Amino acid sequence: MSIELRCAALLLDLDGVLVDSRDSVAAHWAAWSEQRGVPMEQLRPLMHGRPSRDVIAALAPELDADAEAVAIDGAQSGDPRGVRPLPGAADLLASLPASAWAVVTSGRRVLAEARLTGQGLPLPGVMVCGEDVERGKPAPDGYLAAARALDVPAEKCVVVEDAPPGLEAAAAAGMRALAVTTTHAASELAPALATISDLSALTVTADDAGLRLAARR
Repeated sequence: MSIELRCAALLLDLDGVLVDSRDSVAAHWAAWSEQRGVPMEQLRPLMHGRPSRDVIAALAPELDADAEAVAIDGAQSGDPRGVRPLPGAADLLASLPASAWAVVTSGRRVLAEARLTGQGLPLPGVMVCGEDVERGKPAPDGYLAAARALDVPAEKCVVVEDAPPGLEAAAAAGMRALAVTTTHAASELAPALATISDLSALTVTADDAGLRLAARR
């Protein structure tokens, strides 16, 4: 069974969509948890899909969230262990016209660039990172900024996400979304039009009318 969509641009989350960084994220947040005395059971529900500064502000408001986020994201960017490309990521990006895709991530730019280049994936012409917007996911700001940078109306964008906050952001931006079940069960990704296992189940063909997406469920 498959679903087909037409769009003008594809907007991709990074962690959980293009790369699997769960082991790296868990290791670095565990170290931060021990240093700052924040219980891991409080961190686990929040540490994926949201900007580090928002996680820190929510759990340790007495700390300088921006400074802490710079430190933890910087530590991850210098440590390639526990990161790998997800199936289908390289082939999908190679099939996309440069003007028709962007990456929208909650991570800081130094971390996003390290994750992409470290796994041999191309850097997009448009990448919206955590420090580029005032409000991170689940707010729509990042996806709306990417659409503006590509000069594409929001309703003509399709988002690919792996986590509920990202899907909430896409919906708030007025964009359609597909979800990959790399980090969450399909039952947690209900706002998406369809769920697929990973990007190997998504084929994109470019033509004069834009992009044609075929997602195999």
